[in-house]
Amino acid sequence: MSLITEFPFTLPNGYVDAQGTLHRDGVMRLATANDEIAPMKDPRVQSNPGYLAIILLSRVVTQLGELPQVNPRVIEELFSADFAHLEALYQRINSNGHNRVRVTCPGCEKKFEVEIEESGEP
Repeated sequence: MSLITEFPFTLPNGYVDAQGTLHRDGVMRLATANDEIAPMKDPRVQSNPGYLAIILLSRVVTQLGELPQVNPRVIEELFSADFAHLEALYQRINSNGHNRVRVTCPGCEKKFEVEIEESGEP
């Protein structure tokens, strides 16, 4: 079994760049210890701890549409639903090492795991 370190996603709304181009599809990689520690030195995080998520996501989102790079400004300008979507994905893949969730069938109550489809649909 090989380790999966990159996870594709589709944002519910998408990021609109300065030219009006919509970017919805992207890739997030697993975070490293340095990804979680290094932002603590950033003055924006030191003055506002809530900014940690912005810096962290800008480090692990490696691709978003056709953008040449994903930086903190891109993450700042995401719609709230897209930001929440990325935070939830970050938590799933970095806590579990995969993008699956444990569910229970409402009919037979059997428990199993399903892969989260990244369709961008709610």
